[in-house]
Amino acid sequence: MSYPDQRPDSEWQAVLNKEQFRILRQKGTEPPGSGKYDKHYPSEGVYTCAGCHTPLYKANHKFKSGCGWPAYFDSIPGAVTRHEDRTFGMRRIEIVCSNCGGHLGHVFKGEGYSTPTDERHCVNSISLNFSPNDKVVEKAPVEK
Repeated sequence: MSYPDQRPDSEWQAVLNKEQFRILRQKGTEPPGSGKYDKHYPSEGVYTCAGCHTPLYKANHKFKSGCGWPAYFDSIPGAVTRHEDRTFGMRRIEIVCSNCGGHLGHVFKGEGYSTPTDERHCVNSISLNFSPNDKVVEKAPVEK
């Protein structure tokens, strides 16, 4: 799939630290309970892609799931793209940033959470940044 932000790996390595690159660009996962946004519950604000700063999730979509990663019941419309993921002998739905294709995590349905969508977007904290207001702090430059 093609994304608007088409930076090569060399450019991503220049703007991301090693762990961000491993997770966002190589589809890694951070250990459960280790991320700075796992237990972060502001009432307002927006979570953005740590790679390209695209707004992905509103703070009021975040909920306590107890899974060890930040959980959201929905994303900002059009911000997240879903793909089938058959790695590790499982069938899951991977979620990526719709602007840069950065790996965010996976989405799970029908787990019984009392949320409006009955979905859990299980997202790596390292894939995110947070802005306390509903505005994006800064947009990364995109070369075409």
